[in-house]
Amino acid sequence: MPETTYVTFEESWDAASRTGGRALSREEARARDAAGLPYAVVYRVRGREVPLGVRMVAWQAGVLDAWAYDEHGRRTAEAELRLRADEGRLLIRRLVVRRYPDGRTAEFDVYCPRTAVELSAGGTAHIRHQPEGMRGASLEAEVAVADEHLWTARPGFDDWPELPVADTLPDWVAAKLVPAASGWRREPSRLLGSTDFDRVFRPGTSMAGLTVLDPVPCGSVRVPSGVLAVDCPYGWDEVPRITVAVPPGTYPVKAAMVEVADADYGPYEDVAAVRLQIRDAPVAAWEMALGPGDDTLHLPAGAAFGFGTDAATGAFGDAGAWRDLRDLLERANRQHSPEADRLTGSAGGMRLDGGGLGADLAVFCTGGDGVYPVWVGRSASGEVVCIDVQTAFELDLDA
Repeated sequence: MPETTYVTFEESWDAASRTGGRALSREEARARDAAGLPYAVVYRVRGREVPLGVRMVAWQAGVLDAWAYDEHGRRTAEAELRLRADEGRLLIRRLVVRRYPDGRTAEFDVYCPRTAVELSAGGTAHIRHQPEGMRGASLEAEVAVADEHLWTARPGFDDWPELPVADTLPDWVAAKLVPAASGWRREPSRLLGSTDFDRVFRPGTSMAGLTVLDPVPCGSVRVPSGVLAVDCPYGWDEVPRITVAVPPGTYPVKAAMVEVADADYGPYEDVAAVRLQIRDAPVAAWEMALGPGDDTLHLPAGAAFGFGTDAATGAFGDAGAWRDLRDLLERANRQHSPEADRLTGSAGGMRLDGGGLGADLAVFCTGGDGVYPVWVGRSASGEVVCIDVQTAFELDLDA
């Protein structure tokens, strides 16, 4: 650790924004440590704006979290330790180390190589190594771990090691990441989807219990900022949950119509998905769009991130005008509103003409409340071809 390193104490710490709570004196921090109350120790170096690392302690809750940062403020490593109060020692429960290829790569970029280790008190570790980041396959293995690698003694306030977490893997983990090591299995990326949404836009296609009809146009959406928002337009968040970078332009929206066979009530038509078409090109891969803080390391098998709705509604719109578009939609929905004529119906739901905002909103029915994944269709060269949302959640499009 550089000789110019010093520490400050704070009441709390937000790892993403690198901001703390109220500043504490060393004496206040010592008292909080003794009482088991939360406090953060921030390791800093003179002449550098962002910290080297942070240790967040809350003994009453049995929690110790730590992060290491590079000079760009990106988290290069993180650790979770949990206190066994009856034993006076800490279980090293989770370690993550990330490698950024250059200074321009964003924090948690989907291409960022990383290794995650989850440990159990029973003496096993689940290692997930993603040399190509979230978009690549994961090499996974379960290994036995010696006690000295699982546990560390609970230190006193003045007995902490210099840095809270190293940005290198422990030797016992690094020893497993060699080409000749056995016991590894290859798991597909959880960022990439298996559903081929093109099928539900291809008339005549038959799937389990349904037949695809002609897709129906639902107007167009202007996206002048070059950032598409996908979220519930009736939510409370100030910023959209999901955003996707696209070239600025005006893009058509269409609904995938299907005829569903129902043995009890007879066939009926439904909207299986809605699509914003960016360019006319074949889709080579479907990728889950991520929101702030979404990380596939925390995603259980078979689950997906997305936007939430308790109004059974989603929308495509311009992220830069999202708040204004939502306000305009609210006014347009009021009875006898002068903005009501800005709304037109569509097969998927409604289209809101944003007029002078230079942006529009395509509102669609999701078929129910819950979380709805947003799938980005990419070409072989990685360009965005389309953005799809499955709306009839009861339809199994993988069948």
